[in-house]
Amino acid sequence: MEQASWVPSSVDLDRPSAARMYDYFLGGSHNFAADREAAKSVEQIFPGMAGASRANRSFLRRAVRYLLDQGIDQFLDLGSGIPTVGNVHEIAQQADENAKVVYVDVEPVAVAHSTAMLATNPHAGAIQADLRDPDSVLNNDTVRDMLDFTRPIGLLMVAVLHFVPDSDNPEKALARYREALPKGSYLAISHGSLEGINPDGLEDTEQIKAIYRRTDSPLTFRTRDEVAKFFTDLDVVPPGVVPLSEWHADSADAYISAYVGVARKP
Repeated sequence: MEQASWVPSSVDLDRPSAARMYDYFLGGSHNFAADREAAKSVEQIFPGMAGASRANRSFLRRAVRYLLDQGIDQFLDLGSGIPTVGNVHEIAQQADENAKVVYVDVEPVAVAHSTAMLATNPHAGAIQADLRDPDSVLNNDTVRDMLDFTRPIGLLMVAVLHFVPDSDNPEKALARYREALPKGSYLAISHGSLEGINPDGLEDTEQIKAIYRRTDSPLTFRTRDEVAKFFTDLDVVPPGVVPLSEWHADSADAYISAYVGVARKP
């Protein structure tokens, strides 16, 4: 397959990417045939996947607006994905044109498009880094130049930690990020879970996990208690770690197979 000029040479167009599949579910255009094939296979098993992706996007919007209301004006978005409508900088800079945002993703297509989109935006940037290596993120020049670590920061990890397996010790990475955040900072997380899923649907879930194993981001579902551990030493704000549709809901979205939460560093 011939690669378009904007596609980084390192990208394997024959291997699906979880980030590009997510872009497809959201109605984006930065995905390839392998991504669409894998995404359509997921949709055949779970027709609600596109709605689930939009529900996660809706939570991102609500969380960013909540943090803005708490006085947060700088954001570090880990696992930000491919830019589509409703990005963090669009939401934040509508409220405060000087709000700062740094996007972080390991997917080269996501970073390439984010960089191009932000070329004329002095208050937002994007870097390619692996969130499993916190020091590579926290010590990055763009992160340090854009964000002021003497002031509160909004750390966003939306629909990404379920792509980090237990073997990669996500709790250790989260501990490093929590340590680096200034007092008064916030952490927002959404995470896929099988709790609340009808047992009859578990076989379908295994099929979905098999599809994602073809990507570089296999799925790891976690329980509410396991998601809550990511907020260790932080003060979780009401209503707590809850099903996605129960966090400051502003729509009739009933998607429940994900837990979300927002917490403040005291």
